[in-house]
Amino acid sequence: MAEIVKKIKLQIQAGQANPAPPVGPVLSQAGINIQDFCAQFNDKSKDRMGQVVPVSIFVYDDKSFKFNLHEAPASHLIKGKIKLKKGSGEPHKTKVGSITKKQLEEIYEVKKDELSANDVEGGVKILAGTARSMGVTVEW
Repeated sequence: MAEIVKKIKLQIQAGQANPAPPVGPVLSQAGINIQDFCAQFNDKSKDRMGQVVPVSIFVYDDKSFKFNLHEAPASHLIKGKIKLKKGSGEPHKTKVGSITKKQLEEIYEVKKDELSANDVEGGVKILAGTARSMGVTVEW
């Protein structure tokens, strides 16, 4: 059985992986067939077009690989939920939008498997912290 020799984490636009930087150089250093990875990634992520998709790639000693797709980062989900282009450069001074507790609960339902929260309330608090660090006001 092949042994894992390297673990790579990347964030790639869904359905748009290609051999150009940053994907190509990172994968070529690990000895992975870049075209093969790009084709598989694009096929698996095509239903999430427009999202940034974090991916964990496990490279084996025989140069084969396996990868897992994760949910989009919380900051991207928050921006999408309130239709925000980008967060604030000075989050404690300049506010760029607001989000409700109900909207945070909806994001929690998407992210719950990846958050270290015991319940909805804890998950919403984690997401509220992310929102505040982006300059988004949380309406309780």
